[in-house]
Amino acid sequence: MWNKVQETVKFLQHKGITTPDYGIILGTGLGNFVNQINVDITVPYSEIPNFPMSTVEGHSGELIFGSIGAKKVLAMRGRFHYYEGWTMEQTVFPVRVMKFLGVENLIVSNASGGVNASFKVGDIMLISDHINFLPEHPLRGKNELKFGPRFVDMHEAYSKKEIEKMETVASSLNIKLHKGVYLALQGPTFETPAEYKMVKILGADAVGMSTVPEVIVAKHMGMTVVGVSVITDLGIEGIVEEVSHEEVQKVAKISEKIVGKLVEAYIKL
Repeated sequence: MWNKVQETVKFLQHKGITTPDYGIILGTGLGNFVNQINVDITVPYSEIPNFPMSTVEGHSGELIFGSIGAKKVLAMRGRFHYYEGWTMEQTVFPVRVMKFLGVENLIVSNASGGVNASFKVGDIMLISDHINFLPEHPLRGKNELKFGPRFVDMHEAYSKKEIEKMETVASSLNIKLHKGVYLALQGPTFETPAEYKMVKILGADAVGMSTVPEVIVAKHMGMTVVGVSVITDLGIEGIVEEVSHEEVQKVAKISEKIVGKLVEAYIKL
């Protein structure tokens, strides 16, 4: 892993990607946030050594380097999911690369199903914490101390300071935000009504199929993380409705402009 990360980092540095202030992982339906970026460099995943290829519709598969205001940003337009068949090591590989390119601050976004009765489709939730129900852990196996410690403190996986900053920005833009716990399941099936109920009983406000492995690895390497989730469907008891990936993408795109304004103002602050 160490050698692969260094090879990829050197390749991207040679392309001109150096010391980004923020790394951004753009989830389902949120890929057009790159319109907020003054783009300097675009590198397709297919050209990057050791990178997997995104196989999910709505995940374009490009690494974007540019600026928002005075800040340099490196954005993944499309992420990798465990359910696609990638190993957990491959799923989180880009976060390792971001860190050694100089990223210290990571912004993660996703689409999720809401189980909190106060949520509506299209709402935006700041992730305050998570519950990991994926069948594999990204830190399983021999630990490489060059990346981080064997045992990682997760008491503040999502920075309270950055959450407060995001809330301040949202208030100034008159954007309504919820705050809640995100639970990760493997997928790729959407949850049954009984599973949505389980998620709620376990203490989560939303459920999805990504994000948690990337956040764990970011914390392993000492990065600061803030997470934004778009509620694209509901799993509230008595309101569970038919859902499809196309519907999820459609709702995410409707909320995309709002999320874009929020993240842009957050980075500029």
